[in-house]
Amino acid sequence: MSARQKPIRLVVNNSAPQPLPISGVYLITDLGDDLAGRVRRALRGGVSVLQYRAKDKGHELCLAEGGELKQLCRSFGVAFIVNDDVQLALALEADGVHLGQDDGSVSAARELLGPGRIIGKSTHNLDEALQAERDGADYIGFGAMYPTDSKNVTHIAGTAGLAAIRDRVRLPIVAIGGITTSNACRVIDAGADAVAVISSVLSSPCPDISTAELKLLFNRNRPFPRGCVLTVAGSDSGGGAGIQADIKTISLLGSYAASVLTALTAQNTRGVSAIHGLPPSFVLEQLETVLSDIPVDVIKTGMLHTPAIISALAENLSERSTMIPLIIDPVMVAKGGAALMDRDATHVFTRQLLPQAYLLTPNIPEAERLLGTEIRTEADMEKAARALHALGAANVLLKGGHLTGGYSSDVLFDGSDCHVFSSERIFTSNTHGTGCSYASAVAAFLSQGEPLRNAVEKAKQFITSAIRLARPLGKGHSPVNHYQAALEKP
Repeated sequence: MSARQKPIRLVVNNSAPQPLPISGVYLITDLGDDLAGRVRRALRGGVSVLQYRAKDKGHELCLAEGGELKQLCRSFGVAFIVNDDVQLALALEADGVHLGQDDGSVSAARELLGPGRIIGKSTHNLDEALQAERDGADYIGFGAMYPTDSKNVTHIAGTAGLAAIRDRVRLPIVAIGGITTSNACRVIDAGADAVAVISSVLSSPCPDISTAELKLLFNRNRPFPRGCVLTVAGSDSGGGAGIQADIKTISLLGSYAASVLTALTAQNTRGVSAIHGLPPSFVLEQLETVLSDIPVDVIKTGMLHTPAIISALAENLSERSTMIPLIIDPVMVAKGGAALMDRDATHVFTRQLLPQAYLLTPNIPEAERLLGTEIRTEADMEKAARALHALGAANVLLKGGHLTGGYSSDVLFDGSDCHVFSSERIFTSNTHGTGCSYASAVAAFLSQGEPLRNAVEKAKQFITSAIRLARPLGKGHSPVNHYQAALEKP
């Protein structure tokens, strides 16, 4: 909780009052079908507050629908707020109510709901915000930030208006109006404690992923180490790849690194001489122990080794009440040629784990193996990225280092468009750990509050520098230079 946020006392039945900051993703409901199902997925993605907007619905329907949503919020530990209607909030025993400028006074709502409930007030300028503060509101909605289709907006305060009032208002500020994953960074940087969203989450085919993306953006103003990445991978005794490369990358780029080991390797720059896989039960024990204590923002996987480990990990992650964005680097073959994932493991991986990927980061040989097709051109890469998305990955970053030519281009497909990231090709054999480090860099930048495209762009710059600055080490493929590349961090 930032210094500017005011703790609010939330009263939950059969539990002691606990502090609840109004922060993060503030979801307002729409009028679409399967509202409870879509809200459940959004809650799993990390919604902090749910506002039930029961416009033009009958009282009995509101009681039934609102009651179901309230129970969902209780199960996720999320505040349940009713829009405008104090009597409905009272009937539903909601955590509070949000009032528009013409929907009654804060004092009247406080008298009806009591001191233990949350009351918010919509405002459009500094005078209204200060008045809401004097009247005893617990937070304010402020906007609109951008035009929106959900209502007729007559005043656009914008991010400049938000920045202008931020230091004058002590209450938490929920920015409202037209906010999406593409513009939320500007809103957060202007001083919003929370962002109110409707269609950008509830109209998404994956409300959980859209919510998780927005939630991560709030890390951008935290102190360093900023964000936490959990890497699930095998050990490289030579230190150039695997979990060692992951931890180096994550830490040097300014995030906290936690780890879960899947296998031990006897490995150097020339290759892998032996692999000792760990029991799936012990892999899960590591995972549960870390996640039960440390607030992980992003999970990154590397070498998973066996079908049993892949299946156990996939089942565990799918059953977690809160979704953590998952970056999957489908490590299949070591730099020296040793197989790190057999055919059975590949089948289990494709069927059970890949569909849970927020971002899949294969190189060309890995993509060819997953798709059973050849990739020879950048156009082939774009087709392959779309095909991998069709297998279930929300986003795909297909790395083009194995192609030829003066430039090395990577293709990011985000479900709608392809984005190409190119750098001058560096002709060198000092590339051990490239894939592990690249994916870990993306994970680190995401955990620090960068949107996906920005995170990939920064990670591309980092790994290009790490290859360019690599120094000969050992008698085989030397590792990339994490330290010097981090000093050039964009």
